[in-house]
Amino acid sequence: MAGKWTASEDQLRPDPRYNDLVVSKFVNCVMYDGKKSVAQRVIYDAMDIIDKRLSKETSPEAPKDALEVFLRAIENVKPFIEVRSKRIGGANYQVPKPVNKKRQQSLAFRWIIAASRGEKGRPIAQRLADELYSAAKGEGKAMMTREQVHRMAEANRAFAHFA
Repeated sequence: MAGKWTASEDQLRPDPRYNDLVVSKFVNCVMYDGKKSVAQRVIYDAMDIIDKRLSKETSPEAPKDALEVFLRAIENVKPFIEVRSKRIGGANYQVPKPVNKKRQQSLAFRWIIAASRGEKGRPIAQRLADELYSAAKGEGKAMMTREQVHRMAEANRAFAHFA
């Protein structure tokens, strides 16, 4: 039956270290084959790497801890608008539409994870830490993906009346 929602949002428990639901959801997105402890270790190692990097940071507007960097990175990567394909009169149009909150978060997670997995040669915790740190500063591959999505929506603004 299509359109049936799961109870995953109700069952989601905060993660053990930061007691945060967003981190817990991110752990679930990073997880492969049900190996949650491995995914948690990867994320916590990445957070430790970010903490070490923050201890060297001297800028006053820099985040205080790794959780703040993580949340800022997710906020920065979230897209506000995207294009959806719509068939009208035998032609397909890329129609820009606003993105709801749940999808914004899932897209941000997906882009950050894809950017860190796409790079090879180093442990995943280091790659994830680099991607989160650069996304918090407004840089990196995940931010480029977001900008590309926004550019596509801007370019197809003429079809917005089809929405």
